[in-house]
Amino acid sequence: MTAKAGDDRAKPRDRNSGIRGAKALWIALICAASLASALIACGLGSFPSTPGQTLNALLGALGFATARPVDPALSVVVVDIRLARVALAWLTGASLATAGCVFQGVLRNPLADAFTLGVSGGAAFGASVAIIFGFAGGAIADSLGGLGGGTGILPLFALAGALLALAAVLALGRIGGGGMRRETIVLAGIVVSTFLSALISLLKSLDEESVSSIVFWIMGSFQGRGFEHVRLALPYMAVGLALVLWRARELDLLALGEGQARLLGLDAGRSRLWLLIGASLLSGAAVAVSGVIGFVGLVVPHLLRLVLGAGHRTLLPASALLGGLLLLWSDVLARSVLPGGAELPVGVVTALIGGPFFCLLLGRKSQGAA
Repeated sequence: MTAKAGDDRAKPRDRNSGIRGAKALWIALICAASLASALIACGLGSFPSTPGQTLNALLGALGFATARPVDPALSVVVVDIRLARVALAWLTGASLATAGCVFQGVLRNPLADAFTLGVSGGAAFGASVAIIFGFAGGAIADSLGGLGGGTGILPLFALAGALLALAAVLALGRIGGGGMRRETIVLAGIVVSTFLSALISLLKSLDEESVSSIVFWIMGSFQGRGFEHVRLALPYMAVGLALVLWRARELDLLALGEGQARLLGLDAGRSRLWLLIGASLLSGAAVAVSGVIGFVGLVVPHLLRLVLGAGHRTLLPASALLGGLLLLWSDVLARSVLPGGAELPVGVVTALIGGPFFCLLLGRKSQGAA
């Protein structure tokens, strides 16, 4: 009897160990795919290079001795143009997917993302203001010293708009004693997002010359982006990621429901506030440098929950890795699918990929429930 009881206790431990091993394997595979994809993506475009030539150029830029001399023209294309774009696309995708995972967990809503809380709308409104008033160029940024950093003021306006939108949502959520309940936050987010969309339409109607610039930015693109945009967004992304990873266990408790979380000793309102701030920093910084890119924060967490389960200590880093990988290849398609060096907005590519894929996920989920 004792030996049998010991075997019964060992089975759950073995099962849990196997689950953890499978999750670690999935994350390792996504990491390896990200590294290989970054190398391949740096060689794709109107001036293609083989993986060997690309690796040679990257090693030469890092100061390592190379077996063959590095072509200066190839080095400029691979390192100064494509590597910056690949890095920014990966960081943006990682930020959007992580933020979407947090929003879905905090609001307990599988359709929640940066749009739900008006964060994307706030960034779009800030960018529209910058374009309308002529702040998107580099001249005004240069007059402000290091603030613009060569990127123009547009990303800073977009980031400020995202954070102000979050502040408006939280302020509306507290009106009438609503506190930090998820229902009031969702309603406040819808109100703020709708209001900001109306303001953007108003700005476009007041200045028709800026309509094309506003629409192109809202559709999302990495065209013309460089390492200065990476340096601008990276601190906000790092702080936001640290906040949400630090409170990943609290996110698991919030997913159980506010009442259950309180019984387990969690200050649900305070935890929800910090998680929303972290997710908004991630999505605001991403939208500020790339424009509005949809479906990444919606599809990636859904897909990974099917594979890894709902535990956020695994789901958050996995979402970051897969989101970065997805947006990296979406950008490769955006800059490679059209002839003559023309580019599609990457937001169009993610919508074309993410829309049908998300419908497929919902269909499979409905069949499973039935």
